[in-house]
Amino acid sequence: MTSTTPDLPAGAELGQLRTQAKDLRLAVRHGKPGAAERAARGGPVDPGRFSIRDAQQVIAREHGFARWQDVVSAFGNRRPHERDLHRWFAVELNNALGDLLFDLTPATPRAEQDRALYQAYAACYHWLEAGTPANHGRAEYAIAQTALAIGRPRIAAHHAPRYAELIAEHPDDFTDWDVAFSTEILARTAAASGAPEAAELRARARLLADRIADSDAREVVRDRLDRGPWFALEEESDAAGPAGS
Repeated sequence: MTSTTPDLPAGAELGQLRTQAKDLRLAVRHGKPGAAERAARGGPVDPGRFSIRDAQQVIAREHGFARWQDVVSAFGNRRPHERDLHRWFAVELNNALGDLLFDLTPATPRAEQDRALYQAYAACYHWLEAGTPANHGRAEYAIAQTALAIGRPRIAAHHAPRYAELIAEHPDDFTDWDVAFSTEILARTAAASGAPEAAELRARARLLADRIADSDAREVVRDRLDRGPWFALEEESDAAGPAGS
């Protein structure tokens, strides 16, 4: 069994190690001097395909762990209360999933696709144990977002509507940006499925984004709406050309 706590830096936080992994991924991808050599200490490295999971594995090895999962477990074991542990795992799984979405595409190896999707499901489970309806709704969003990233719109179509349902059932637990995000994921899922209501839903999401009270949240939602993929809607835009835009 791999030793854990002796190799954790004093006062270390998992978020710090995760940031180190993200920085290493970018350094290897961009050819920063010494980065590829550092990553290659555990085996050959292809800079063009060096993923966040690869970077996390390097950070884990540097601290004496066999796997990144062992690092996560080492931090998790510090939380003695069951509810706190559920919340901690939910947050960490969500954060890790956000990192993974940089690399996920339908061309990602199937094993990596499955791991990301099950990670989203696991986060949702932990939020159900320790969170609020808002946490649950946002976890449903994450599942749908992950499913779309790996080319599985049928799974997204099952989870995207649940976000909106929870908002309708518990309106006081959600924000105006939740309403906009729930409409955005419905629109994106509809576009991935070729549903005719996709354009109308996206337009509605943009209107809801413009009405968000907090300026920072408003920009986050607008940025998300501006980023692809928009599937069938992108195809329609390309077909229309400048005159139809």
